Amino acid sequence: MPTLGRLRNRWAGVTPDVRDGALAAAVTAAAFVPGLDMIGAQFGDLPRHAGGFAAIVLVLGQTLPLAVRSRWPALTLAVVATCFAAHEVLAYPPTIGSLALYFALYSAGAREERFRRALPATVSAGYVVFAVLVTLRGSPTDLLTYAVYYGVLVLFWSLGALVRQRRRQEAERRRLTARAAAADERARLARELHDVVTHHVTAMVVQADAAQYLPPERFPEVLRTITGSGRDALTELRFLLGVLEATGARTPGLGALRGLVEQPGREAELVESGERKALPAETELTAYRIVQEALTNAAKYAAGRPATVRVGYGADLLEIEVTTRGPATDAGVLGSGGRGLTGLRDRVDALGGRFTAGPSADGFRVSAAFPTAEVPLRSDR
Repeated sequence: MPTLGRLRNRWAGVTPDVRDGALAAAVTAAAFVPGLDMIGAQFGDLPRHAGGFAAIVLVLGQTLPLAVRSRWPALTLAVVATCFAAHEVLAYPPTIGSLALYFALYSAGAREERFRRALPATVSAGYVVFAVLVTLRGSPTDLLTYAVYYGVLVLFWSLGALVRQRRRQEAERRRLTARAAAADERARLARELHDVVTHHVTAMVVQADAAQYLPPERFPEVLRTITGSGRDALTELRFLLGVLEATGARTPGLGALRGLVEQPGREAELVESGERKALPAETELTAYRIVQEALTNAAKYAAGRPATVRVGYGADLLEIEVTTRGPATDAGVLGSGGRGLTGLRDRVDALGGRFTAGPSADGFRVSAAFPTAEVPLRSDR
């Protein structure tokens, strides 16, 4: 036996046309069930009499249009209201099918767009004509009753309008959320582009500048190093294009650190402790960018000075430290003209970690530590 929750989920997955058809069929069938007639809406307190075939037609005119209430709400309301008014003015026997008027009012309030301004005025004018006809037929209904019944009709319309407003607010919220996600992704790609271009171009410039002080026989080695840096830059730029095109290209990670540290012409050492395990892609990429940015700064501000990259793989924490020996340099100077250190701090903060960068006793130190478990990225960057 399916549970109530499963039935509710199945019903929610049904298309509006199917739901409307089921509602129309249920109300139509109930309209001809003896004993349910007292539940229906009655107006005017006129003496009732059998209407035969005409009464059946008017009942069907109230119930069957519900099958298209989502697709054509204004037309549905017009047909249902007209048939209801005729049924009451002619004083045919009441049926539960008259409740279709409330469904039609709710649907028009919730879904009508094209005639949204004109429809309430038209329905109100029709109600006045209906009240006059009922009065001319000898109804004893007073003015207060007319006003109360009109208020009930307005209530059902307003309920639909409230649902429509909430639906539009939800759609706007989803739109703004999607826009914020797109902006965040653009900012992330901008940081990626900055990291790639700054690192490799800086390395190429430093190597080219150093070539003028080398003997001619070392020129081929320098050119090969510059060529390698250019190829690495092209590889990572292709990755960024792959992200933009959703090609599924792999991001650089911890496995690429040794190749990054041991590039020709670089005085750097990689020291790893603990057992490296697979980490979330954003965590591995952030670790790679930290080392890359620190080595780029070392090439810019402490060219030729040795650097040490330490990576500690803990059970719940990944620790990275890059120290460069040489003249102490203020962190603000390193960050000027670019977004390297600021971008890294934002990345680590988003992963729930901590990031520091500044002068050390014998040079400059960049340090970061963040959890190895995947955590929801913060959106306040």
